[in-house]
Amino acid sequence: MGWTPDLTVAAIIKREQTFLLVEERIGNALVLNQPAGHVERNESLLAAVVREVREETAWRFTPEALVGIYTWRNPRSGRSTLRFAFSGTVDDHDADQPLDPPVIATHWLSRAQIQSQPQRLRTPMVLRCIDDYLAGQRFALSAIAAVAEP
Repeated sequence: MGWTPDLTVAAIIKREQTFLLVEERIGNALVLNQPAGHVERNESLLAAVVREVREETAWRFTPEALVGIYTWRNPRSGRSTLRFAFSGTVDDHDADQPLDPPVIATHWLSRAQIQSQPQRLRTPMVLRCIDDYLAGQRFALSAIAAVAEP
């Protein structure tokens, strides 16, 4: 049997000393996550992260670098995730745009504020991505290539 992880993208967005996170209602819990989501059929990774950030935060995201590629297995469900995390900037906020459920709010939080709430993080990837970003880990966007049939 093959490995079939959920393919996801996430955005690491820093402003001054804070990071843009979304607050989501997952089941009965309110959790914190980067703006993130699944890649849709026939969608590139970059298009997916731009779309997810707009849908979940009402900001326009411009990817600048690949921070890392992460795997995580949910110990409760057994499902695996393959996450491509990108760093970049945001502009053009649309305050009238409704946020895509299950997002209920967005927050700009410092690393210390995020670390102080480990029970609220949707996955351990949230803090790992931030720490890799803060450590200066960056890869060129050209490392991501979609290869089409000739």
